[in-house]
Amino acid sequence: MPVTVEAVLSDGRRLPYVIQDNPPRGGMKYTYFAPDKSYVVQFFNNPLIAADPDTHRRLEAIIGKYNPTRPEAEGGAPGNSPAMAAYFADRFCWPVATVQAPEFGIVCPAYPENFFFTEEASVVLPLKGRDKRSKWFTSMRNRQYLEPDEVGDFRAMLELSVSLARSVRRMHQAGLAHSDLSCNNVLIDPKSGRCVVIDIDSLVVPGLFPPEVVGTHGYIAPEVLETLDLPANDSGRKSPCAYTDLHALAVLLYEYLLMRHPLEGPKIYSPDSPEEDDYLAFGPRATFIEDPHDLSNRPPDLPLTIHDMGPYLEDLFLRAFVDGLHCPERRPAAMEWEKGLVKTWDLLHPCENPDCAAKWFVLHDVKRPVCPFCGTPVKRENIVRLHLKSPLRGRPGQWMPAGEVDVFHNMPLFKWHIQANTFPDEKTEGSMQAYVCRHGGQWLLVNRKIKGMTAPGGAAVPAGQAVLLRDGTLFRASGGDGGFLIEVSCGR
Repeated sequence: MPVTVEAVLSDGRRLPYVIQDNPPRGGMKYTYFAPDKSYVVQFFNNPLIAADPDTHRRLEAIIGKYNPTRPEAEGGAPGNSPAMAAYFADRFCWPVATVQAPEFGIVCPAYPENFFFTEEASVVLPLKGRDKRSKWFTSMRNRQYLEPDEVGDFRAMLELSVSLARSVRRMHQAGLAHSDLSCNNVLIDPKSGRCVVIDIDSLVVPGLFPPEVVGTHGYIAPEVLETLDLPANDSGRKSPCAYTDLHALAVLLYEYLLMRHPLEGPKIYSPDSPEEDDYLAFGPRATFIEDPHDLSNRPPDLPLTIHDMGPYLEDLFLRAFVDGLHCPERRPAAMEWEKGLVKTWDLLHPCENPDCAAKWFVLHDVKRPVCPFCGTPVKRENIVRLHLKSPLRGRPGQWMPAGEVDVFHNMPLFKWHIQANTFPDEKTEGSMQAYVCRHGGQWLLVNRKIKGMTAPGGAAVPAGQAVLLRDGTLFRASGGDGGFLIEVSCGR
């Protein structure tokens, strides 16, 4: 029968938790829940790890000065405002305290409810209460057991991809590495487009505390797998670090967007030994299934490819899995992924087929405007693109390309679509500034609260008024030195 007891925290506070038989147990820890299930108390499976002073110091650093979910004024990461802390508190399940008695452990927030399956998630499998690990959604074998509204759509997967890249970028900016970034340690909810990074207590603090784990199969960087048998103190052994996180991040993003693993192809590396074949496939001879130069691991039928993800992501995936697969320093940084994903978001277009499962796709080629998921073409009258141009500093009247935005009916526009040197990260205010709509057979950009917007002829466009979007239209998005000049193209 469950019994409620108290944990004594390092600061002397006492927290109740419920002891039950056979608590959930992972590779490193076992877990008890708070009476109201709002937090968990976790203890280590291995008492030697719990007794290790380095474990205590690492966790104190993670909970304190490296913590992006706590404001700097409260002992969190340097430069962290309350708003930034709240932002990342929704994207990490970050430890909040250490337990000193009855034994050493940690306290973490419980996962939000949307990261657990409900009874309605599947009519085939009893999934209620299980956490939403990403393989449920990225494995075609698993997806078939989920209800259609549970798996979300392509836009939701792109949205949670942005969130993950941003979270990893924030960790790396703080000097931390996850060490076991994988499908098991990132929970995703395609219904809401959200994700949360878990198992934070094993973070690597470079130069201070070595990694405790090497990673999860399929996400371990090739150089780590290749040198795994070397002694721990051998200079040639590669340990988890920010570079290995970048491999795992790229694998996860590829899985989210293309629903397959980037290295699992038809190539046989060792016909006589399954173990050796697996080692070579993910280690020293790993080959990207979409490598443009080496087709040996390419599946015979790939209806959806990285080319369909648009130019920004295609370039990043090639850098991650061709240039950087066996050369860690050539892998794209998390910030590059974040920027590429945001630019790709601006090229999203709704599929005109109401039965398309993906519902959205990247309209990167207006000369061939076809949904790659279902093959439905886009009507030419529905292709409207805003070409953003930013002013060249010190050169009045001269402009340089700053991005493109593919628009659709009732599409919102934000500050980063209006003003140069503005990026949609955790620091940026995200209220809608304007929107695009189709009305009476015409496309309009309606100003909601932008100051200084002017029509093509130079007349002011106050809030509540609109600019008519015609092919070749040129207008100022906002006043001031950083306001974009926008050129419109329609049907081409």
